[in-house]
Amino acid sequence: MAKLKVSPDAEIFYTVDDFTDPWTQPETILLLHGNAESSAAWYAWVPQLARKYRVVRPDMRGHGASTPMPRDFPWTLDVLVEDYTRVMDDLGIERFHVVGAKIGGTIARAFAARRAKRVISLTVIGTPPPLRKGAETAIPEVVATFEKHGVETWARQNMGKRLGSRFPAEGAEWWTKFMGRTAVSTQIGFAKAIAYADIRADVARITCPLLVITNQGSAIASADENREWQQKIPNSGLLVLPGDSYHVAVTDAERCAQATLEFISRNRAA
Repeated sequence: MAKLKVSPDAEIFYTVDDFTDPWTQPETILLLHGNAESSAAWYAWVPQLARKYRVVRPDMRGHGASTPMPRDFPWTLDVLVEDYTRVMDDLGIERFHVVGAKIGGTIARAFAARRAKRVISLTVIGTPPPLRKGAETAIPEVVATFEKHGVETWARQNMGKRLGSRFPAEGAEWWTKFMGRTAVSTQIGFAKAIAYADIRADVARITCPLLVITNQGSAIASADENREWQQKIPNSGLLVLPGDSYHVAVTDAERCAQATLEFISRNRAA
């Protein structure tokens, strides 16, 4: 575990998991978590990935053990892409695979477009479409909820759609409390600038191999909505799982991790 000062106003906390054979030189996977989460969201993935790859798990700026952001912080995707680039530079890792879940998949797509030479392959799981048409109209209500009731109330309100009908109630309660620990000041700025970001121009510039994972009943993007943008990217594939959650990286963690490992294995660096 380490912290890296990426700017005068922010430190990024990150963890490196590596249980590969010590005489090997493993490739690296960068895991990007979703909104109101932290690197702990990948708890079910690490045991599977870290035996074969070095795994880097940062807490996004403002989240987890990284520095909370003030409500007037000027959020941009460029800031987040640069944060993650600085982490990988600090570790001396030039090229790597990128995996992102939910809004982490939005940031991951921007990363793959804006740092194309660094990314070997890209996997996004349960992520929004490049443009969530009309979704920005919800921002004032979301911000009002944060202001009046806090992040936990907001998380509880949408946890059913997030984790679907098959997830255990005690698991949903854990996730509600987990997400509720995120600073309100972080969430207010993030909701306005990042949560509904338009990345259509970035998607058009993705050149690395891509895997998109979703499920049939996702409330954040249908299989057809995912297919619409995925098919425009060469050397890309779409995996649609059964279920009605949109945080499929959690509800179907083992299946998603295995599919990601198989995809990365087919697309390792030359």
